[in-house]
Amino acid sequence: MEAIGQLAGGVAHDFNNTLMAISGYSELLSALIPEDSPFRSYVTELLKASQQGGNLTRQLLAFSRRQVLVPKPLDLNQSIAEMEDMLRRLIGEDVELKIVQGKDLGTVEADPGQIQQVLMNLAVNARDAMPNGGKLTIETANAVLDEEYAGRHPGSIAGPYVLMTITDTGLGMDEETMGRIFEPFFTTKEEGKGTGLGLSTVYGIVKQSGGYITVHSQVTQGTTIKMYLPRVDQPKKERLTAQSDVLREPDSKGNQETILLVDDNESVRTAIGSFLKLKGFHVVQAGSGPEALRVVQNQDFPIDLLVTDVVMPEMSGTELYQNLQSKDPELKVLFLSGYTEEAIRRNGLLSSNSSFLSKPVTLKNLMSKILELLT
Repeated sequence: MEAIGQLAGGVAHDFNNTLMAISGYSELLSALIPEDSPFRSYVTELLKASQQGGNLTRQLLAFSRRQVLVPKPLDLNQSIAEMEDMLRRLIGEDVELKIVQGKDLGTVEADPGQIQQVLMNLAVNARDAMPNGGKLTIETANAVLDEEYAGRHPGSIAGPYVLMTITDTGLGMDEETMGRIFEPFFTTKEEGKGTGLGLSTVYGIVKQSGGYITVHSQVTQGTTIKMYLPRVDQPKKERLTAQSDVLREPDSKGNQETILLVDDNESVRTAIGSFLKLKGFHVVQAGSGPEALRVVQNQDFPIDLLVTDVVMPEMSGTELYQNLQSKDPELKVLFLSGYTEEAIRRNGLLSSNSSFLSKPVTLKNLMSKILELLT
């Protein structure tokens, strides 16, 4: 499992770089092609395909438990409520959805996107287990796992948790199937109807978030999945909307600020560089840390922002930033990566307050983050 996880993470990193180039050039084409052009629909389909590919790599990274996370204090009741309409569309009209919100629910610290992914994967699995309709119940509650329980259940740790329970009235599973449900690529669905990554992805997300997961099921009696996520003593924070992170309009342009763009993948570097030039920035490019240092030495004007890949041969993005920052303490940086969390941690990369975007990133989001840093 560990070896497969490392392989999945490596494949996802390389694939993310490829997707970044595809989506980047597609966005550039979309900006240049007139609204009434018959070719515009082709570019739209390219963008859709790259987004689907990005979803796949996020599943691979979540399964390998090495996805780069952006954890935030979350109220699971609020997260579930925000997903309710989408979940109802996913499960269809013949499946009743019941949501039971726990009172005075504690706060968890998790990546909002991953919690959404967990809910969607489990809802789809439950729907498929109820071909003739049924009932799906999602409940939340505070819970405490004591030392005795932790001693009897390997993988669990004693302490306070927020419990999310998902119960369906579907076909259920026998013991042999239950013993394999978290295996990657294991599926009981017909060929072409499942990848076998749904539950292994859920398992990876829960474990990566420091949680514990159990499954109870009987044939014809349905299935209950319980996820325990560690409770944190932090006040609930209002969740930001997508628009609150955008400090200027998407079409805003730079003011000829100089950006040092460093990425060892030429396709990614060229796509981002072309976009930033169109947006009014002066862009200096380099394919590695040492090359970037040489470029800066030959520059006769300051760098306003460093945009760099995190994991690169010879020198990491953080090492490059630290080197440049020693000479220019005011230098700002934006890290990009499609790599695994393990590789980033192993290289001593990224502090908790680092500005970071995970590949593949849309050029619109990239522009918003750059404008935020330069404002």
